[in-house]
Amino acid sequence: MYSSPFGRLAYRNFVPGLLHLIATLIIAATGSLSTIRPAFSEEKSGESRVPNIVLILADDLGINDLGCYGRKDHHTPHLDKLATQGMRFTSAYCAQPICSASRAAIMSGLAPARLHLTTFLPGRPNTPAQKLLHPEISQRLPLEVKTIAEYLGEAGYATACVGKWHLGGAGFGPQNQGFQFVHAGQANTTPSETEGGKGEYDLTRAALEFIQQNHDKPFFLFLSHNNPHIPLAAKRELIEKNKDAFNPVYAAVIETLDDSIGQVLARLDELKLVENTIVIFASDNGGLHVLESPDSPATHCTPYRAGKGFNYEGGLRVPLIVRYPPLVPAGKVTDTPVIYTDFTPTLLSLCGVKTDQRFDGTDISTVLRGGAGGQRTFFWHFPHYTNQGSRPGGAVREGNWKLVEHYDADQVELYDLSSDIGEEHDLASKHPERVAELRAKLKAWRKEIGAQENTPNPDFQPALYEKLYVETDVSKLKPAKTAAEMRPSLQPWRKLMNEVRPQAAGKKTKK
Repeated sequence: MYSSPFGRLAYRNFVPGLLHLIATLIIAATGSLSTIRPAFSEEKSGESRVPNIVLILADDLGINDLGCYGRKDHHTPHLDKLATQGMRFTSAYCAQPICSASRAAIMSGLAPARLHLTTFLPGRPNTPAQKLLHPEISQRLPLEVKTIAEYLGEAGYATACVGKWHLGGAGFGPQNQGFQFVHAGQANTTPSETEGGKGEYDLTRAALEFIQQNHDKPFFLFLSHNNPHIPLAAKRELIEKNKDAFNPVYAAVIETLDDSIGQVLARLDELKLVENTIVIFASDNGGLHVLESPDSPATHCTPYRAGKGFNYEGGLRVPLIVRYPPLVPAGKVTDTPVIYTDFTPTLLSLCGVKTDQRFDGTDISTVLRGGAGGQRTFFWHFPHYTNQGSRPGGAVREGNWKLVEHYDADQVELYDLSSDIGEEHDLASKHPERVAELRAKLKAWRKEIGAQENTPNPDFQPALYEKLYVETDVSKLKPAKTAAEMRPSLQPWRKLMNEVRPQAAGKKTKK
């Protein structure tokens, strides 16, 4: 919108003048400027400018993987400090417990089921162990779906996507979705004196360069780390330092993530941008609690059930920290539930960007101010079998009640999260009326947003299903003292999970 230098200069001079006029009128009428302060930060010069945004996303970081969330065997001093400077959420939810779908919701403010992008790209192939077939999902975030980067770019923001995208290939990358500066980096690197095992320091250098070049104008930085997704790698000395952790390599990778983020936070401080920058730290989904690679299980999500790929709390509940000094009270911890589709409407509101678009999320500015959020109902539709061992299903949370529905078994579970955060005591048989009510709401929501449904699998082999999903229900997996202790017992299950995939070396799977 403001592609020329003159256009950008005119925009930057016009906005402060307009805000000054609005502020004068408000003060004359109310004697207070507080009604506009949440959206705009006051600079020392007396001028107002819209806030910058730094959205940092980790990849598969579990809800309790940071020190500030109670993890004693991980070292995360910079993120722990960030939590003391802002708000830490204990009931933040991803929009889907899997990578691409969750990221699509963050970028658009729309539910993955509405986008028909409900699992990672390209998705797990259908196998004979499935009762149901996967729906044919979109293999990209459609270009007609407007992203937060496009909204902000049209409002004069410089925009950058640094790191993982995972929402489409050629023609559907971040540069096609509103990001002016793009640096993908590498998902896996050889640890050295200047690099970690997940390309985190290369991404950090690109992020620092973008901040430096755009520090005098509004900017939106989406710093999307590959850390701590498997495979895991870190310097030997860091692994040795974390030798007593549940997974020493994972703990070392988390430490490099924290260190690299610390550099970004330090640069904001050096440039005196802290007061005028919304910093958000989150993870795309829950932590990996099963054996999926030789160096996993990566983590455990205790006290929550399961992890990545599951509609239980360990897969859906994620770490979320927000710092913005003019608005967010420091050191605040809130249990108010929020969801990733809230990001886009909230950030647009705080940046003063107007739109007629209807989002599936809501503006949570009131919660960020420290207020109580109103009663909300949260829905998930995940019609897929996953590499982590989950089955197609949906979930709904209303108040403290959580219903989990399994599509391939006509089965529902009901939990009271106020007394059973680990989802161990199924109350469905004791509360049939509540089950019927929540199940009906979930069904109506699926219909409203046009969710895709599963179809029967003509090649279904019941014996395989029994071995993979009934005899071994990894959603109930409890952590041992270390990840290494868990691997031997999980290897037969993992081997069969891999073998049933069609591309497994042309092997025929026995019934």
